[in-house]
Amino acid sequence: MKAAWKLFIGLAIFYALVTIAYWKLGGEAVGITAIALSAGLAAMIGYYLWFIDKRTGSTLPEDNKLAEIADGAGELGFYSPHSWWPLPVAASMCAAGLGLLIGWWLTLIAVGVLVISIFGFILEYEKPSTSVH
Repeated sequence: MKAAWKLFIGLAIFYALVTIAYWKLGGEAVGITAIALSAGLAAMIGYYLWFIDKRTGSTLPEDNKLAEIADGAGELGFYSPHSWWPLPVAASMCAAGLGLLIGWWLTLIAVGVLVISIFGFILEYEKPSTSVH
């Protein structure tokens, strides 16, 4: 992880320079946009890796040549084993994409369903407070 964020920040700078060169040499709008978005994506990943590297203190078992497999053990996160919410999120996103081709009315309906399904996905394990006064 020591070099990962530096690699992606370097890629972002490279893509930004290529975007400027492509634009100055008379490139098409789609190509300029694609390369600029690549720079933005690399910058976002680089920032995320830098933030995590700063937060963890740059000492990961992957960076230690003498580390054992057990050094990387532990909880990686919580993953719901039985959640059905990814299905409506994916279906409504697909419908929103199709709505751009079919008609604006389908996009409006799909975005509404998408917002509801994202809230359901995020708040699936939140429990309402039952405080008694």
